[in-house]
Amino acid sequence: MAKRSFSNPNWTPTAVGDTATMTANGACFLNGSSATTNITHTEWYIGGQGGASNPMLFVVARDSTIAATSITLGTNGKDAPLAPQAIAAAQGSGFSATTMPQRAATLHLIQLSMNGFGGIVRWVAPPGGEVFSYGSAVNVGELSLSAFTGGTVGAVATHWIYESV
Repeated sequence: MAKRSFSNPNWTPTAVGDTATMTANGACFLNGSSATTNITHTEWYIGGQGGASNPMLFVVARDSTIAATSITLGTNGKDAPLAPQAIAAAQGSGFSATTMPQRAATLHLIQLSMNGFGGIVRWVAPPGGEVFSYGSAVNVGELSLSAFTGGTVGAVATHWIYESV
């Protein structure tokens, strides 16, 4: 067991509607490395790096189609242990995959809206309010952080704190 940080210092999300296929390097996702992996998600942070004030709408949701085949961290993605002695391997974290995920229409968990011009949004789980995912199957095993339609996307920095058990 080890907490990890899944992050990207600079990326531009692509806004998609529910059940639409996400774009490589335009969303991030995290799934279990096996059918029995339990992941506890404790924090999401987004910092706006846009050049103008604009509303950015983000959703943390379960995915109805999961990322598959050649999952990578994309252009600038990172996944690292928070403690140097941690031995737990990274899960299926990525910004890119041959088959990109689709956000489930009815399984939105957290809404994270912000101003893209230097605004920040940080969600930290209260004790007992953590978000969980289990395994690597649709609707339970993968979560994504993606931009929702209706806002104006711009560059952001993000991190996602999780722990697999």
